[in-house]
Amino acid sequence: MVGHKTHAKLALVIRREGSELKRYAHLGTGNYHARTAKMYTDFGLMTCDEDITADANSLFSQITGLGKAGKLRRLWQAPFTLHSEVIAAIKRETELAVAGIPAAIVAKMNSLLEPQVIAALYAASQAGVKVDLIIRGVCALRPGIAGLSDNIRVRSIVGRFLEHTRIFYFQNGGDELVYLSSADWMDRNFFRRIETGFPILNPKLRKRVITEGLKPYLRDNVQAWEMQSDGSYRRRKPGRAKAYQAQSALLEMISR
Repeated sequence: MVGHKTHAKLALVIRREGSELKRYAHLGTGNYHARTAKMYTDFGLMTCDEDITADANSLFSQITGLGKAGKLRRLWQAPFTLHSEVIAAIKRETELAVAGIPAAIVAKMNSLLEPQVIAALYAASQAGVKVDLIIRGVCALRPGIAGLSDNIRVRSIVGRFLEHTRIFYFQNGGDELVYLSSADWMDRNFFRRIETGFPILNPKLRKRVITEGLKPYLRDNVQAWEMQSDGSYRRRKPGRAKAYQAQSALLEMISR
């Protein structure tokens, strides 16, 4: 894929175990870099799942070889399927909401700029999907506009650690779908880079991603800045509620 920056965070180990070869993969949301690892907060998955490791093997062959891109089993990959899969997942939530089934989307990333994704989120909001976006940096979507984005909230968390995880959560009719990714929802990530989105299939790990990666940031009333419908930001204040700071709460939990 000439001309495309490889932005995916991916490692693959093929190990001989007895008479067989077994594959292990690590997939991450952030750089394999000693300095940035001390400043950024990221998630990584270590797995020997046969479908995911086969996809990782195919992706490495694709990057280093001259063959055509094959169909992957589990991974969403830019510049081929990541954009269409994200749009499809948003549309599924929209269809569920239209059918009267509770529907929700929570997405956490650095930037949100891609027009088709934004349009799909607006349509989801109008159908009744509850959308929570945790966007640290630039966000071209406007929440809370009557008739357009009534059901969308956007917040940015600025704290001791630089939030860098990309988490895509879809309620999916109760069969929760959680993907982690190296990609923000931007044109360059979808169409001009090699990126991956990978599913968290293990129920315990999926619950941990939701519990540690999303819920604390939706609850934060100290370091959270909420976007207003005009694009300005207003810092949340505890008021009469108990002060809750996501990063401090997670550090305390880990120390225990």
